[in-house]
Amino acid sequence: MSVALIRPLVVRTVAVSDPGDLVTRLPDVMPYAWVRHGEGLVGWGEAARTVLPPGPDRFDRAREWLGMLFDLASIDDEVGVPGSGPVAFGSFTFDRDAAGSTLIVPRVVLARRNGRAWLTTIGETASVPVTPRVGPGRIRYGDGTLTVPEWKQAVAAAVHRIRGGELDKAVLARDLTAVAERDIDIRVLLSRLTARYPECYAFCVDGLTGATPELLVRHTGRSIESLVLAGTTERGSGPAEDASRGAALYASGKDRHEHACAVASVRDALAPLCSTLDVPARPELLMLPNVQHLASRVTGRLSDGASVLDVVAAMHPTAAVGGTPTGAALRVIRELEGMERAGYSGPVGWIDSRGDGEWGIALRCAQISGRRARLFAGCGIMAGSDPAAELAEAGAKFRVMRYALEG
Repeated sequence: MSVALIRPLVVRTVAVSDPGDLVTRLPDVMPYAWVRHGEGLVGWGEAARTVLPPGPDRFDRAREWLGMLFDLASIDDEVGVPGSGPVAFGSFTFDRDAAGSTLIVPRVVLARRNGRAWLTTIGETASVPVTPRVGPGRIRYGDGTLTVPEWKQAVAAAVHRIRGGELDKAVLARDLTAVAERDIDIRVLLSRLTARYPECYAFCVDGLTGATPELLVRHTGRSIESLVLAGTTERGSGPAEDASRGAALYASGKDRHEHACAVASVRDALAPLCSTLDVPARPELLMLPNVQHLASRVTGRLSDGASVLDVVAAMHPTAAVGGTPTGAALRVIRELEGMERAGYSGPVGWIDSRGDGEWGIALRCAQISGRRARLFAGCGIMAGSDPAAELAEAGAKFRVMRYALEG
């Protein structure tokens, strides 16, 4: 990352009429997206990019780069709301010592929120045609880093170490590989995800594509919001079984303890940054098409002018994707998972020049490249975890991206 590489951006944001389905407006180039219930931002082209060096200061470096970039920019923004003006989409790796954390400022961003729509362009932008979308065709799946028996052994080893008192919880992830008949058009995946999982945040940054239910932080002015998810059960075959499964999840000591650990990690991270913080005493049930989660919505007001990236840096990794205590959990993950997570379970989202933005945790996702996809899923392992049950939970979570690929 070098100051010499930063060129002043000329940015123009104008109000536009309702664009309809944002995803259908994307051309056939690498897209950027953050969409929920039809609202959010999509982008294409590349006005600026930085790949951040691994290490504990990567969020500091991100803020420094964005600060220089936006301070030098000439911005004409007639809309003046969160997400207007220049916007950077970003993806940070789960492991701070892994390479691949990236910020990209698209040349074009189309957005809609709260009944308003706008278009941001940077520099001279040529029109890019919206070509027809083509499905990926037949999909062949294969084992990822670990086979099923190997992953179940890793879960059993984690349970043994938890029962031995080394830690309270570790989140173990597994991956699958997929090879398509044709190059994978990410627009097809985004369309399927936004249609089937409207409650989730459909995202794409540098090929990392998915629909996450977990909002790490929404930052608007000094207000922040976070949705904590931990504790999972599959959906039932109908309303009665859904209700039964939900009641069992809510009554589960193992899942309630897992959720309490995740909420405590978010509370402890946010408390030093906030003048007020509201943490629910009890979780709610969040029902998605594939699973049910225990969920807690945490809200607060920042005590100073911290940007959304300051909050992301303080929160990551939460207990929901790492474990408790953090240091011991990360050690167990490195020893037992056997793979590099890359952007999976890391922060993903966007930030504007005011420091506002929305960032989620990259869950229910895959890394797409040409005809290949690498799918990810993870499970919170506790003292009472059963390897076969955790494998079934991971399978339920894989269904999101398998649906996106297969339709």
